[in-house]
Amino acid sequence: MDARRAENGLRQSIEELPGSLIRHVAEPNMHREGLLKLWFGEPDVPTPQFIKDAATAALDDNHVFYAQNRGVPLLRQTISTYASALHGSDIGIDRITISGSGMNAIMMVSEALMSAGDNMVAVGPIWPNCKETVRIMDAEARQVSLRLGDDGRWQLDMDELFDACDDRTRAIFVNSPGNPTGWVMPRADQQALLDECRRRGIWLIADEVYIRLAYETDLPLGRAPSFLDIAKADDRLIVINSFSKSWSMTGWRLGWITHPVDCGEAFEKLVEYNIANPTTFVQYAGVVAIRDGEDFVTETVERYRRNRDIVVQRLGAMKRVTLSRPEGAFYAFFAVDGMTDSVAFAQKLIDDVGVGLAPGRAFSEDGEGWMRLCFAADTATVSAAMDRLDPVLG
Repeated sequence: MDARRAENGLRQSIEELPGSLIRHVAEPNMHREGLLKLWFGEPDVPTPQFIKDAATAALDDNHVFYAQNRGVPLLRQTISTYASALHGSDIGIDRITISGSGMNAIMMVSEALMSAGDNMVAVGPIWPNCKETVRIMDAEARQVSLRLGDDGRWQLDMDELFDACDDRTRAIFVNSPGNPTGWVMPRADQQALLDECRRRGIWLIADEVYIRLAYETDLPLGRAPSFLDIAKADDRLIVINSFSKSWSMTGWRLGWITHPVDCGEAFEKLVEYNIANPTTFVQYAGVVAIRDGEDFVTETVERYRRNRDIVVQRLGAMKRVTLSRPEGAFYAFFAVDGMTDSVAFAQKLIDDVGVGLAPGRAFSEDGEGWMRLCFAADTATVSAAMDRLDPVLG
């Protein structure tokens, strides 16, 4: 038998993919009464009614058939206009491909770039799916992890990142604002990374699904810095975005990819062979989300900011906790003194105090000893979670 085949005949690399440790903790405990569930990375509020109404109208208008692989033109043009205004440069419709979620986009980018024997270097700790898609392609996923500086902020050693690359490195993957850390890559580091990728011919993959969720910024619309602010149209840059976080649409499974013009045909084929086309009527809801959703996004960010401040003040004051103030996204990633098994500790918190968190080990071995709390919840729930955690962590 081929050594690359498992006993059941499937590819060995697929059989060896790890399951989600977040779901390992969450799914057996989903129906526990009174549990405060802060483990998944999603908003707690349903999708706004005006977006749901747009989906209903699209169904009534019979947008229920196959559509163009790269997305309905109206949505692609809406995103093109939105992105051009957001980043202060012309991002044409020919650079936009719609995907069936940010996750689908990440998978297609790996399919487009990675071959067996290649490697990708990711900035960690990071949501594991970003690296596992590389392993699915029988390529190597490397990681260079952020470190907490003396000033209490996450820092990336750029020399270490560049040294991790070799002649088999096809891409560097950056998630900023970051899951699970809340780290936002500074503009100077973005420029240095873009310059190095240009010099070495390495692709830069930027996961910017949390770009609208930034708390320490003076950029337009309160967003985080983006590589699209500084890149040229023909740079080897692929930016991944999603409707899930900013517009509270996690279950809709809708995202988009911004890429060089000459990659459009390749992504059109990849959409065909993955999903044929993103769900048609959902794309019309995406148009309305972008067109009419700015007030909702603004209100959402302010609510998360209040929750972030509560968590930083209260959780950060607990004696066993080391916590960096999140600059973006909606997570508090914190170390717990004396804790060595984050999966077991997550279960203990569920059993003892009724708070569901994500184990740090879910975000790579470098995350062991840490926990992730999602504060995309109502303020009363966040405050109640602090009350329950204090006896354990205080």
